[in-house]
Amino acid sequence: MARHSGPAPTLATVADVAGVSRQTVSNALNSPHLLRPETLERVQQAIDSLGYSPNRAARNLRTRSSHLIGLRVDPALEGTANVTMDRFLHSLVESSKDAGYHVLLFSSEGYVDEATVHGVDPVAGYEDLLRSTAVDAFVVTDTYRGNPQAGWLESRDAPFVAFGRPWDVPAATHPWVDVDGAAGVALAIDHVVERGHTRIAWVGWQKNSFIGEDRRSGWVESMHGHGLSTSRLSARGEDTVAFGRRAALALLETERPTAFVCVSDTVAMGVLHALQESDLRPGRDIAVVGFDDSVAAQVVPPGLTSVRQPLEQVAREIVNLLGQRLSHKPIEQPGRLLSPTLTVRSSS
Repeated sequence: MARHSGPAPTLATVADVAGVSRQTVSNALNSPHLLRPETLERVQQAIDSLGYSPNRAARNLRTRSSHLIGLRVDPALEGTANVTMDRFLHSLVESSKDAGYHVLLFSSEGYVDEATVHGVDPVAGYEDLLRSTAVDAFVVTDTYRGNPQAGWLESRDAPFVAFGRPWDVPAATHPWVDVDGAAGVALAIDHVVERGHTRIAWVGWQKNSFIGEDRRSGWVESMHGHGLSTSRLSARGEDTVAFGRRAALALLETERPTAFVCVSDTVAMGVLHALQESDLRPGRDIAVVGFDDSVAAQVVPPGLTSVRQPLEQVAREIVNLLGQRLSHKPIEQPGRLLSPTLTVRSSS
């Protein structure tokens, strides 16, 4: 049969050509005894015609038995527009599926976030799954100050990869993937400077947020790089629309910025509320930029310019690292920092 001459075929490509689901292709590769002979033959013909071979992550992941990756999910917080984890979860599910894996979601009795303590046992769900050997590995997404999950999993020799840097333990050796928040904010500053703005305010999170301070550093360094002052042009608070509104109103009254760059789309939504109350039009009178490129940023009038994290690439990198961990292969580069992009809309 003729070989596929376009882009490298994927598990999804094989499924389309064979007229079956991705799970059926995965079964053909991993558990062929589960398929009827005629279905198995059809999938094998598609694999041969396309010249498909499972990627290294898939081969590595198939060395384990449950084919499940555990990921803890926390309740959504009221008053925020942040659905970054929803987009990341979808990307992780797709990447895991291509590697012959599935994602198992679980929750804990209590959970902790960067701003507020909501519970007391952030490792309860992990302990239950480890005890029952229900999963082969974990993806950890909570890497804020004081979070015990990474250290707890390492002490039990449980394979995992973190989405987020080991902020308070720089010497940690576990693999992680993160997005360069400072670089993303620098893109935003360069963008509004190009449009003639010089009084650019920063609206961010509290000092105890490593992620927030990392993003703020992008504002400070880029502003100074352009020869611009940051004096009295910043505010810190919680990740809520209400805080963004209060901070913007205060800065507008005292410092008269011509642009706002925000730590998140949630905070930026608050800034937009403040501009409406002040009879100022975003994009015409004052520029506004958020961070995360949420669904809200895409639909709110007039459209919010926002830093977009490459979550699809993050998910692929995490799955590849999980494959290396589960096959006990050395990981030459345990930390991978990816670059975001800027999605420009009418607010700036």
